[in-house]
Amino acid sequence: MDLAERADELPTTNTNAAEGSRERFDVVVIGAGQAGLAIGHFLRRAGRRFVIVDRSDSIAAAWRSRWDSLVLFTPRRYDSLPGLAFPGDLDGYPTRDEVITYLEQYAAACELPIELKSTVRSLNADGGGFLVALEDSQIEADQVVVATGPFQLPRVPALADELASDVFQTHSSGYRRPSDVPEGTVLVVGGGNTGFQIAKELAATHPVHLAVGSRQMPLPQAFLGRDLFWWLTKTRLLKKTIESRLGRRMRDRDTLIGSSPHQLKRAGVELKPRAVAASGRKVSFADGSELNVDAVIWATGYRPDHSWINHPVADANGRLLHRRGVTDVPGLYFLGLPWQHTRGSALLGWVKDDAEFIA
Repeated sequence: MDLAERADELPTTNTNAAEGSRERFDVVVIGAGQAGLAIGHFLRRAGRRFVIVDRSDSIAAAWRSRWDSLVLFTPRRYDSLPGLAFPGDLDGYPTRDEVITYLEQYAAACELPIELKSTVRSLNADGGGFLVALEDSQIEADQVVVATGPFQLPRVPALADELASDVFQTHSSGYRRPSDVPEGTVLVVGGGNTGFQIAKELAATHPVHLAVGSRQMPLPQAFLGRDLFWWLTKTRLLKKTIESRLGRRMRDRDTLIGSSPHQLKRAGVELKPRAVAASGRKVSFADGSELNVDAVIWATGYRPDHSWINHPVADANGRLLHRRGVTDVPGLYFLGLPWQHTRGSALLGWVKDDAEFIA
């Protein structure tokens, strides 16, 4: 049976580790998102004894926390994990729900050993290996791969606390659809792809303002009849590593893909500079202007949380210390980080490269 045939089956998962048990594995993978599933494919192919644990009750939890209408900016031909093609029109763009379904099918097709509802409380050294402490059990491992990805703790600026209690607020991770947002003026804070896309969607039903702290370079979804990622692939820009001169420059310059300030203005969105203060229902901006708001969507990104790892894996500023996911702690690895090695390291269709390297 090949992977495509297996994809029609549901993945075999044990949703609760046996209380008080203490199993040992060659490798424990923490995180059942695209990164964890991808390295699971390579570990199974290598015949390793491993398990993938995730705190959520379902596979691909990070995707489930995105808004309903989310559409990827990478065509399906670039969205496959190793061993199973992403179904559908290769030149079309998959929705959030298509990605979730694909990842569920992938786990089933690869027959990956996944333990859901398994929150990792701590990771400690244990002799020559590791001890992964869950809520009701412990797992011993020779090696550990942390594949929890970049979407961990929502980052919300302190000025959110100064808004009145009757102002509707949510981080973009809590936003699902325009009908959930009360009537009135909406401020979306954050000038990345997420902020632009949510602001455009809300503009059809609400008066919307978008606060942009730093300008990003807008890139068209298609150019000269070809998708942007066709060009990025053909020019090998997605293969430029973080160690390269161009890679270092690209890392510090986020881009807007398929969105632009001009497009938002045409959709009726008013652009504002950085939000710098708030009081009651009023938000103040860097140019001295003010706006009374009824709702605020914080599209302000995420911050990592590796406080449960009892090993020196980060510097004083919290930045992980690794080289292509390999840490200075023997046997401890990371996978699925933005710019872990290239621009594609955290993208669905390119995470396989780092996964194969780590495996």
